[in-house]
Amino acid sequence: MQDISAQILADLRDTDRDRYLACLLAPADKQRSLAALYAFSAEIARIRDLVHEPIPGEIRMQWWRDLIGNSAGSGEGHPLAEAILQCIREHRLPVSVLQDMIDARIFDLYDDPMEDRSALEGYAGETASALIQLSSLVLDPQNAAKSAEAAGHAGVAQTVAGLLMLLPLHLKRGQVYLPAELLRATGLDREGLIAGEDADGISRAIRAFAGFGRDHLAKARALMATISPANFPAFVPLALAEPVFDRAEAAGAGLLKTPIRPAQWRRQWWMWRAARRRRF
Repeated sequence: MQDISAQILADLRDTDRDRYLACLLAPADKQRSLAALYAFSAEIARIRDLVHEPIPGEIRMQWWRDLIGNSAGSGEGHPLAEAILQCIREHRLPVSVLQDMIDARIFDLYDDPMEDRSALEGYAGETASALIQLSSLVLDPQNAAKSAEAAGHAGVAQTVAGLLMLLPLHLKRGQVYLPAELLRATGLDREGLIAGEDADGISRAIRAFAGFGRDHLAKARALMATISPANFPAFVPLALAEPVFDRAEAAGAGLLKTPIRPAQWRRQWWMWRAARRRRF
């Protein structure tokens, strides 16, 4: 299992560098389980990148769903499958939450519109927020429930920041995660955003979306006292959200041409500082 854990951590470094760094900032005895969780999340999140059509993607999703739903399964021969099953059993993680995470990611396989803010909050709740809460169950299960509301808001803020960084890639694919109601409120629509010609409208939409993320970040910060010290490592990646919002608002429509992802050393520094101060 030690060899498998090393492989999972190495894979996580390639598939989700930020959560890999966050994992290294967690207590050593929790890193193996956190790496399995984070690597599982990264694996289902990147399925769109690995397939050319939605149906093969859905088949991959169903394989994972069946695997974690099989109480007698071992995942033998598949390092990540073995690791996530061990993590689930060792920490008694709710399988239904992991299956909901898989189901939410089916949205990524298609180019359907994100209708409104509530739909995006639901998507974030079943992906990023759920991952924070599952991580809390690994780190400090006795106090995990106390920070569930903070995890909810933190996950939405994280999701918005991630979508802003990936916006150029998503638009090239024809994917639009910005809620349709937000686009309408800023004088834009899905087709106009994809076309990329209305710079003023796109800038308004990007700033409104970043503001939506900021609102959830502020709510998560207001609940920081509910997060136990032992569970704080689950929230460390949230330290990257505000700098991304700052860059997105400053870039406006320029975000479509100029990447706003901060340099790795900056991201690493922000997370290290957040872990040390226990503040995001």
